[in-house]
Amino acid sequence: MKFLPSLLVIGLLLLQHNSGFEFVIDGEWEEDLLSDVGLHERHKRAILTSEEQENFEVVSGDDITVKSYIIESHVTSRFVHTTVRSHVVNSGAKAQSVGFNVQIPKRAFITNFTMNVNGIVFKGSVKEKTVARNLYAQARARGKAAGIVRANSQDMETFKTEVHVPPGSNIEFELNYQEMIQRKMGFYEHQLFLQPGRLVPHLQVDVYVFEPKGISQLETRHTLGDIFTELIKVTTSDEKAHIVFKPSLQHQRKCSNCTSTAIDGILTIKYDVKRDNNAAELQVSDGHFVQFFAPSNLSPLPKNIVFVIDVSGSMWGVKMKQTVEAMQAILDDLTIDDHFSVIDFNHNVRCWSEELVPGSSIQVADAKKYIQDIKPNGGTNINEALMRAVQILVRASNQGLLDPRSVSMIILVSDGDPTVGEIKLSTIQKNVKRVMREEFSLFSLGIGFDVDYDFLERIAMENRGMAQRIYANHDAADQLRAFYSQVSAPLLRRITIQFPEDSVSDVTQNQFDKFFSGSELVVAGKVLPSDTNTLTSFTTASADRLDLTLETETDTTELDELLAKQHHSFPGFARQLWAYITIKQLLGERALAPTAAKKRKITQRILSLAVEHQFVTPLTALLVESEDATERLLADSPKDAKHGCCPGGGVTPVRLVYQPPPWVQMTTPAPPSQVDKGPEEWALPQKVNLVDNDPHFIIHLPRHNMDVCFNIDSKPGHILNLLSDSGTGVVVNGQLVGSKKLHKNKLNTYFGTITVYSQPEGVSVTASTDNITISDERNTHVFSWDATTRISMDGVSVHILRNSNVSITINDNIRVIVLLHRIWKKHPVNVDFLGIYIPTENQYSPLVHGLIGQFSRELDVRVYGVHEGVDPLKKAATMEVKGNSFQVTRGWQKDYRADHKHGSNIYCWFVHNSGKGFIDGHFTDYIVPELSSFIQIN
Repeated sequence: MKFLPSLLVIGLLLLQHNSGFEFVIDGEWEEDLLSDVGLHERHKRAILTSEEQENFEVVSGDDITVKSYIIESHVTSRFVHTTVRSHVVNSGAKAQSVGFNVQIPKRAFITNFTMNVNGIVFKGSVKEKTVARNLYAQARARGKAAGIVRANSQDMETFKTEVHVPPGSNIEFELNYQEMIQRKMGFYEHQLFLQPGRLVPHLQVDVYVFEPKGISQLETRHTLGDIFTELIKVTTSDEKAHIVFKPSLQHQRKCSNCTSTAIDGILTIKYDVKRDNNAAELQVSDGHFVQFFAPSNLSPLPKNIVFVIDVSGSMWGVKMKQTVEAMQAILDDLTIDDHFSVIDFNHNVRCWSEELVPGSSIQVADAKKYIQDIKPNGGTNINEALMRAVQILVRASNQGLLDPRSVSMIILVSDGDPTVGEIKLSTIQKNVKRVMREEFSLFSLGIGFDVDYDFLERIAMENRGMAQRIYANHDAADQLRAFYSQVSAPLLRRITIQFPEDSVSDVTQNQFDKFFSGSELVVAGKVLPSDTNTLTSFTTASADRLDLTLETETDTTELDELLAKQHHSFPGFARQLWAYITIKQLLGERALAPTAAKKRKITQRILSLAVEHQFVTPLTALLVESEDATERLLADSPKDAKHGCCPGGGVTPVRLVYQPPPWVQMTTPAPPSQVDKGPEEWALPQKVNLVDNDPHFIIHLPRHNMDVCFNIDSKPGHILNLLSDSGTGVVVNGQLVGSKKLHKNKLNTYFGTITVYSQPEGVSVTASTDNITISDERNTHVFSWDATTRISMDGVSVHILRNSNVSITINDNIRVIVLLHRIWKKHPVNVDFLGIYIPTENQYSPLVHGLIGQFSRELDVRVYGVHEGVDPLKKAATMEVKGNSFQVTRGWQKDYRADHKHGSNIYCWFVHNSGKGFIDGHFTDYIVPELSSFIQIN
């Protein structure tokens, strides 16, 4: 028996019947289960009609009273535990069936279902599915059960159960489920369906959100109607939010005298978290870690896309109209840096262009006209269409037409199974796998329910892509555009998240082919016992023109202490989230297992985890027992072949060609270059010229074994040239900021921004007290001070040491170090500022100049006539340099290389009047208009 397209069933079976109530079946079982018990009658259909959806009720039955309906969700670090409770009374004069129906997200795992029927309490525990089969076989004569029917909805499915009870009976239902909220288009969304179907004296929804890093924005949306907007109360703080919806009976009424409810819709909580620029978020709790990685402020990678569109006869009408409408908008999104082509196929395959072409306005307009003129007819030749698409990408790659850092993808849109050419799905899958290169990805969009979604999902997963079902209704075009938006801005390629050896185990997928803007990569695992309370991760990735390595560090005890103080957080989130991700990934691997032995091995791993963490999966069942174990029910979640490997929808992360499968990936040692690095790698050079504090210049003269100091008294906003070398094309400039107010009748100035610009590479690195920005002619990338990061971009390398300094090296021969000075935010006078340290061994051209650059050629300096100064602690003398003689004072300035907080005293001869006589010209000669400006040398 073949399973219906969108049916997923959980069966609840009564084994003993002695309490005056029985359970009613609704749904159907898997083929092998049905064959065991001899049930051959098919359910007439598997999806709810729109009319049924409109008439959906949480509690169903005649002459019943719903005392309460309560939903409570606890969101902790993107992981949600939701509880739905209802108290119902059979108010009628006769026995009847009372239903309890809950719409839950397709990606969620049910963790428990309990009932209290007239004092008999049924509590659940997850068991292997073989238990369900055995118990079902024992109870097959009764043929009574309950079930889940998947509704015809993009994101939700319906849990349905019914209990037949005598008059006056009290029934309390409680359903628990858990899920990880995925980040899409820059937000997390938690949805709750509110369809009580009747007036409820106590109807309440509470959603508690706790994000340790902080909530950056949160909003609620709903489809309940404008009259309910003011009843949704939101309370937020930095890390927490509480959303309450508690309408009174009068508020619930459709009209003032109505007995029917007006509440019928979806409540959505949409939020995002605070992030440091391009830094990861590493959390440790309950012996498990979770790393979230969602960089932004990176320029998109160029794309090479071949759109493969099914134009067979079944696409006629609304499907084709919606596809054409979506493609018009998608093509408009292409940029001149992108390359694309379009293939349409029925029984034949046609190419709009045999070659990839730039996404220029002319080419886009021509492609839009081509798609607009398509007339669907004929059969479906998926195999040849995909082969042609791969050929276009391969040919472009072989000809060297593709940017090495670009992302190449095929986007397939189809509504049916193959009917022409190669029609065997497994052969098509092998053919695609054989010709696809490692740098190509395949994304599959299945329109409607005639298509074998499981097949589309398999070929996408095998080829570093993902699949999505598009529902063939009035908003199919919006669904297509929304999917494309998720993959239209790839920011990173070849992302790897690793940890020092012997620090973690049982790590989930930690290598990813691509990262798309607005999404999030999540890696979880177990933390091994250690002598230290610190866990470190290393993230490597390639972006547009740059490679980066990100070091993330966290305290392993801090979060548990924080969670212990929270009343509404979910303390076990990390443990459950790790199991959730692992099971989802293993289910995907199981669908792609090449041998039966490998599949059995994965199956055992899934069963073990699901039972340990109490998740109802396609391979497990929920055993619901009364306290004395005389009454038993089962909840079972069989696989839906048309839906794919993983009930609950969504796409499991891909297994990459260059990565071992997750189930054999026990540890993830970090690269030796990262783990073995010693403190000397970040040590600052011993001999430097520097500028720090208010701005105090210290010039080291090695031949004289002497340091000379001077200040520059300029104004806030002025940009001073520190180094200008037109021969190497390197310039270093700093912009001044002022203190908050006058101190001793003087406004102190500091460097607030430093820019290092390499003209040959066209790359500039700008460090401010807020962040570090790397730019070229086209792109800008922003990085945080809060994470140790390494970036390589052409001949420029940047090393950021967390909240300490950034080292910029150009072509391995010029290095500039910028130190970050953080000041107490409430300091009445001082502000955050930067210090600049430039090694004396840097290699410049003879044309180098600037306030510091001019001293790359050591001056002949003579100091004589040392005598007591006005200050008895400071000697005075005469300095002679470049034919100039002037008075200098022996004093000291601060060098913050060794002691970042307090600094070390450097004794030097201090030149007064902004270095007059010691520097060439006047200090105002070094004021430049832009942070990338060179000075003009006379």
